[in-house]
Amino acid sequence: MNLTSAPEQASTHRALAAVRNGRTAELPGLLKLLDRTQRRELLVGLKELRAELRAQGWDGWQQRDLMSPALVVAGAGCHTGAAAAAAWIGARDMRRWQQVPVGVLLDVLADRDAGWLGDLAHRLAARASTVEQDYPLISELVRLADCPMPTTDGCVEGWAEAVGTSRTPLALALRSDPHVGALVPCLFETAEPVRFLGWRCDPDDPHHWPAALAGLATDGIVDRAVLLDGCTARLLRGGKYTQLKPYQAIWQALRPTEEEERERAADWIALTADAPSPVAGHAQQILARLAAAGHLTPGLLAEMSAAVLFRPEKKLVRAQLVLIGKELRRDPAAAPELLPVLGEAFGHPDTDIQERALKLTALHLTDDPALRAELAEQARSLSPAHRARAVELLGQDAAVPAEETAPYREILPPPPAALPLAPAPGTVAETVELVAAAINSRTTTVEEFERALDGLVRHAHRDRSALAEALRPALADQWWLDPARSRRYGGDLAGLAHVAAAVLDAHPSGEQPEAFVSWRSDCHHTAFAVARHARLVEAARHLTTRPLPFLLATPTGQTGTLDPRVLVERLAEYRSVGEQPAPVDFAQALLRVRRDPAAVPAAAALGTPEGDRLAAWLEEAGEPAALTRRTASAVPYAYGETPAHLVLDTAERTTLLREFPATFHELAQARKATDRCWDGGEDPDALLIAAWPEDRETLAAWWLPEVTACAVHEGRGGLAALPELAAAGGPAGPALHLAVATGLGARHPEDRLRAVDALLTLAAREELDAGRLGGDLGELLNLGTVKPNRLADSLRTAAATGACTTTWAVLAAVLPVLLTGTADPGGTGDLLATAADCVEQSGAASPEPTGLAEAASRPGRSRLVTQASRLRDGLRRNAEGAAAGGR
Repeated sequence: MNLTSAPEQASTHRALAAVRNGRTAELPGLLKLLDRTQRRELLVGLKELRAELRAQGWDGWQQRDLMSPALVVAGAGCHTGAAAAAAWIGARDMRRWQQVPVGVLLDVLADRDAGWLGDLAHRLAARASTVEQDYPLISELVRLADCPMPTTDGCVEGWAEAVGTSRTPLALALRSDPHVGALVPCLFETAEPVRFLGWRCDPDDPHHWPAALAGLATDGIVDRAVLLDGCTARLLRGGKYTQLKPYQAIWQALRPTEEEERERAADWIALTADAPSPVAGHAQQILARLAAAGHLTPGLLAEMSAAVLFRPEKKLVRAQLVLIGKELRRDPAAAPELLPVLGEAFGHPDTDIQERALKLTALHLTDDPALRAELAEQARSLSPAHRARAVELLGQDAAVPAEETAPYREILPPPPAALPLAPAPGTVAETVELVAAAINSRTTTVEEFERALDGLVRHAHRDRSALAEALRPALADQWWLDPARSRRYGGDLAGLAHVAAAVLDAHPSGEQPEAFVSWRSDCHHTAFAVARHARLVEAARHLTTRPLPFLLATPTGQTGTLDPRVLVERLAEYRSVGEQPAPVDFAQALLRVRRDPAAVPAAAALGTPEGDRLAAWLEEAGEPAALTRRTASAVPYAYGETPAHLVLDTAERTTLLREFPATFHELAQARKATDRCWDGGEDPDALLIAAWPEDRETLAAWWLPEVTACAVHEGRGGLAALPELAAAGGPAGPALHLAVATGLGARHPEDRLRAVDALLTLAAREELDAGRLGGDLGELLNLGTVKPNRLADSLRTAAATGACTTTWAVLAAVLPVLLTGTADPGGTGDLLATAADCVEQSGAASPEPTGLAEAASRPGRSRLVTQASRLRDGLRRNAEGAAAGGR
């Protein structure tokens, strides 16, 4: 029996109507008319309304945005418990990007006691997903409840945003904020660095956090020691420099005294060992001041130096050597503690640093036999260029014994293994599992895609109804199986879904779009996408008309390659069952087949048109397109100018135009290189390469604009396909070498690593033409496409893997351009250093590059001159050793 009277029901209905129509401002007055029982009844209706909004999904976003603020307010007013109210207010499904209406909410909750409001504030602060957004509400609840401000990480972030984005200058906003004493220390304690600390970096900015916090310390509002300890603790926790930079700036803004710096000397020593380079450099400067004032003992300086001299940053190492030299001059008695640490620099990769360390050792060496023996042992790590001086200084113990000098052995990665594709799925269940995984996955490998497609074709040929019965429940959540949703769409489905829909007779039923008009694109992505989709459309059409027993183009290797003998066997099986190959499928098979002339007789013996085409393709018809290499002139673009660079134009493929289906003609057209690849594509690079895995020259020519963009612009990720191209089939000719050469000068380190991978892959497969690659690099350096410092980093990485002979062979062809040409000389010293390393380690005794002797004879002690001298001496030393060995 319903005991609620008609007027009371009307009040509840009016509140529900206000929520449904988004009239949030009316709710406080409507809720005040309801007693506890009525509010419980209203809450039931609100929950039903919330469920209704959830069920609408994205289609009801406009109604959800209209109703959600009112729904939050009404539900908060109906809940009696703080926990339930916090869960309701913080629910993400009613929030999206909207902030709760704080004023209306406080009006609705005005009848709650202070303890309840404080409990609600702390519960909202504990909700990590919404606390930052809810800080204005939490702050008001804390004020009304007169309770402590919560100090959760999200609450600190929300507070920092609130005071940092107010119209009042930050220093004044902090001084007037009642929670500044509780929340400022928390700025240094959050799990992740507070984002807003680093947003305003100009010291003259009125919202500059370091200056404002330093002002609080000066005025005694915040304890100065809390800020200093907080900064050092935050820096010690580590992270990226962009995250640590604000805390370093706060420390500097506080202008610490010598005593405050000295109290934290152990922290600075720890930071010099592990912190990002700018932070470590700042710590090093503080310690240098303390050492100059006599506040750093030799033991602490030795501890610090042992860590810094092991770091790769040459600037830090050089500064540490200067610091050690100053301390040894100030206190010669510190030599027994500092010189053994100085010996750590003997093994530094930079020979200039080795030389500095050796000179410093010579200036302060004592007669202590134990110290000399220890330094002599460390001196064996010196470059051959400095060993003679070490022996002169420390005796024969510094010489490397002959028995410890093993013959050099080039270390290259093993060539990529030709992994076979797994067999076709043998059961319907396995096929369904593969298809469902491929359709629901964002990325699909070549093996997953090809096996799923082949399984659909094979099992549809055997028993399409059984396949459909098993496939339907596995794809039940697909939109194109929902009649209500599929009515809104027309045209073809993408990917494997198109073939699966053919199995299920479930194509979208919406109005078909106008016929697609083909257009020319200067990007290979579109051409590959058209050919790939044509293959899927053809397979789907055959499923509903004349199911094929299997696909001819299914690869035998995971790279997409197809063994010609297997293709011959498949064509023979088609002939035996009286089946005609599908045109697109057979065309794709030809693009994938490995061009092995030994398979020509078997293909010709088939006696079919397809066998004759395969035989011709394995001979001359499948030859890569001719390439034209030219220099593209500099052109302006939206963000600057594209400098002159090398491009490759590809000629027309007459066989493809004459014999292949029309969907492949875009791949066959003559293609003039453009500055950039504009079309992009959703397919992974591996799937595109798998469409033509035996013609990496053509693919490299088409990918070159993406690689070039990574070298001359801020492009990132354009070299993702380069290692896979190097591992693909077909000749490794000028296009692939030019792509690798360009990639070695990419802007970002991760892209340069991919180019190094491609270089080492070619070397491991004995396909690298070092002279050609070096010549390309020389031309690119002259054009400015590749910068010497980036190339030096790439080749240093290649040499560090153990490929010194390979790296030197490339450098031997590059250095004459830098030493005698017009290329930018910046970074030449680094390239010479890498070349000298390779020559010293590999024992190469090749002729000196043109211009090396002149560079080594220049006056001065620049890095270019010292490294040129080192390389010249290394080559001459190796030549003398080879001549002596020959005698």
